[in-house]
Amino acid sequence: MCQASAVSSAASFYQRPLPTELVAFASDEGRALFREALAEGHMEGFFALSEQFHTQADPAFCGLGSLVVALNALGIDPGRSWKGPWRWFSEELLDCCAPLEEVREKGITMEELACLARCNGAEAKLARGDATSAQDLREAVIAASRAPRGPVLVAGYGRAPLGQTGGGHFSPVGGYHAGRDLVLLLDVARFKYPPHWVPLEALHAATRTTDPATGRARGWVVLRAREVARSVLYTLAPDACVAEVVAGARAGVSLALAEDPPRDARDALAAFARGTAAVREAVVVRPHPDEAQAAIARELVATLRATELHAEVAAGIGPEVTLPETPGPADVTAALVLALPDEVWSALAAPVAEAVRALVARARAAPGLADEIEGLRAQLSALTSLAACRAR
Repeated sequence: MCQASAVSSAASFYQRPLPTELVAFASDEGRALFREALAEGHMEGFFALSEQFHTQADPAFCGLGSLVVALNALGIDPGRSWKGPWRWFSEELLDCCAPLEEVREKGITMEELACLARCNGAEAKLARGDATSAQDLREAVIAASRAPRGPVLVAGYGRAPLGQTGGGHFSPVGGYHAGRDLVLLLDVARFKYPPHWVPLEALHAATRTTDPATGRARGWVVLRAREVARSVLYTLAPDACVAEVVAGARAGVSLALAEDPPRDARDALAAFARGTAAVREAVVVRPHPDEAQAAIARELVATLRATELHAEVAAGIGPEVTLPETPGPADVTAALVLALPDEVWSALAAPVAEAVRALVARARAAPGLADEIEGLRAQLSALTSLAACRAR
């Protein structure tokens, strides 16, 4: 994660001198390296990244800034408004896995970066420096540098082995020079260092350093666009322990089933609602400042409420007072039923389980709901993996 050096409140800096072992991208030598690498075919990924390259918005936002560059370069539609009518990734839209105020204070780990990527429409494959060789990194860099539209490689490394000041850092890789075995790092802390060429062996050594936040080695994350829509209606609270969400659902439902074995699907869904009452607090409604997106969200709520599943859930929960456009307990419960793994129903008697699964299957087929539920399911999966990593 990004680690800023402590300085007095009166101190200020305008960039740092780049160590002599590194080559500034805009220098005469750096431009010559670019031309040679371009001729080699190792700068194909650079152009999409350079279109989206920006400076991290906060000293601790190197991970978020790198991810914003990567997600936009991969052409992933966030499905939510940024400003006015425009949908575009910026740091404030990366709203799951860790609260932004916490990130502003501590930065993010590699696991959290991968989690954020998965929550926002990307596939993320994480590799650790101490479990890989320099050749592994070289192959991953070459694959990213030769592809015009992904994968994108984000390196997580310690600055000290590169002769730089500061602690841990993230930056996208912009290209590769085979003749001199150099990697182009598009440093998102442009207020500190410009983009620069770094020896691959040195970068690999920097990825082997330990992140004190996790006690594990740094490394790199390979990102690709995933062909699935993000949820428009629901997201998960960034400080929620999602492993407990899934485990709590299973345990709560199992307990409710043991107390009063359900006779039919409605009884089973009522038991599910009782068992997941606390879990519902982890599911929050996305804000929709844009009216077009708000209209889509209202339509999704209406579609969800028109399903047989929702009717059975609402009957089990009992009367509730909600505004037509505002999701209530029955809406959130029905969404959880659709998003949680089918094993939740494994404790049911076979006929009841079959009836519930039939309701779930029909609801998942409703127009527009499949993408919404898949997006919520992706967040559950990503955050569960992150919680498991934290537990280790």
